[in-house]
Amino acid sequence: MPSPAIAKHIKEIPKISTKNDFSVLNEPWTIWNWYKKLDWVHVLGLIFMPIYGFYMVYTSVALQQKTAIFSVIYYFFTGLGITAGYHRLWSHRAYSAGPTLQFILMLASTGAMQGSIRWWCRNHRAHHRYTDTEKDPYGAQKGLMWSHFVWMLVKQDPTTVGWADVSDLKANKLVRFQHNQFLWLAPFMSLGVPTLIAGLGWGDYWGGFIYGGIIRQFVVHHATFCVNSLAHWLGDMPFDDRHTPRDHILTALVTLGEGYHNFHHEFPQDYRNAIKFYQYDPTKWLIAFCAFFGLASDLKRFPTNEITKGQVRMEQQKLDRIKATLIWGTPIDQLPVYTFEEFQAMATDKCQAVTLIEGIIYDLESFVDEHPGGRSLIRSAIGKDATTSFNGGVYDHSNAARHLLERMRVGVVAGGGYVEHRRSTTSGGAHGLSTVPANSYPPAALVSAVNRTA
Repeated sequence: MPSPAIAKHIKEIPKISTKNDFSVLNEPWTIWNWYKKLDWVHVLGLIFMPIYGFYMVYTSVALQQKTAIFSVIYYFFTGLGITAGYHRLWSHRAYSAGPTLQFILMLASTGAMQGSIRWWCRNHRAHHRYTDTEKDPYGAQKGLMWSHFVWMLVKQDPTTVGWADVSDLKANKLVRFQHNQFLWLAPFMSLGVPTLIAGLGWGDYWGGFIYGGIIRQFVVHHATFCVNSLAHWLGDMPFDDRHTPRDHILTALVTLGEGYHNFHHEFPQDYRNAIKFYQYDPTKWLIAFCAFFGLASDLKRFPTNEITKGQVRMEQQKLDRIKATLIWGTPIDQLPVYTFEEFQAMATDKCQAVTLIEGIIYDLESFVDEHPGGRSLIRSAIGKDATTSFNGGVYDHSNAARHLLERMRVGVVAGGGYVEHRRSTTSGGAHGLSTVPANSYPPAALVSAVNRTA
């Protein structure tokens, strides 16, 4: 037994604890409490282990060719365990897996050492339900590094993370087994298995431990973390722009196909992240491969019609933003309303160069000398309804001409005006068959404008 003096001294030494004392999380960071805020298990795995691994790489452990090849293979094995297992199977139930595939994915994902299935999926479901809010455990609004991995270095207060239903995972025997045995199973799959394979296979125990274990684990970790950080920061938003998820090929390459994140957040239960055949999504290919051999089934795909509608809506928003920067003239429903006689008086009494096309009055004074057809055609239409002539009776004007006219409109005529009737037998020529039947307008916007006077 230590003496009373020594015992007192030991009690005064700050103890690093992993117990869930969440009250300290609400206190400001100080030199006296910082260690209480950290999750030391995660700090060990995410900070100290990689430092040790890279130190050994630099100082003593050479990389053998067989170990390098194995490390890459084991990277894909454990990485796909996360993307196809933790993410698309257990988090989103995007497909169904038979017992054999579930067991393989459980072992593979455990080798990535990213927490148990239940822990990982609980956080991920909360992330989808509360994206970019304070209830999102790794919300992008808190910064790139926070969403990448800093959120795991501090203790997580369960009272601040949004609720997510994981009753299906609690009912899964394999998930329960992995959750209960994770503390020994994860180190064994992540560090023990590569050490044994490289050691027993070609005598490279240290290489298997350092390269196949620690370094490979470090790469898998940060590849996965890029889904929470890079995928919310880099790329386009072709399906929805209300939240931060984005699509980018670079993120897809880094994350084994999880980089089409805007699509994924909009259609989370789709087993695909990439919907184009040329887009990189090895996780999708693996799931489809397993389904081909009967290991997986019920691969969920969101209806193409709804996916396309999302794309169209986003494209329309882009067009609307461009459209808002252009001059379209006074909106029709804001134009003053005149009678046909008042319109004629503008030309005869006020000598304005006004004409009427489809019920809208245009002031052509600034365009008389610019008209490609000459002044005489413009002058002949002043004070008259030129709908028939404008729409093919004389010349069927282009969209450019119609857009130019939009900036010249000054009013609308109640009742739409008086359109020249179809010529019953004549076809062709400068004054051929009119393309506009009598009284075939006014358009809806014109009706709205006229109704304001009713």
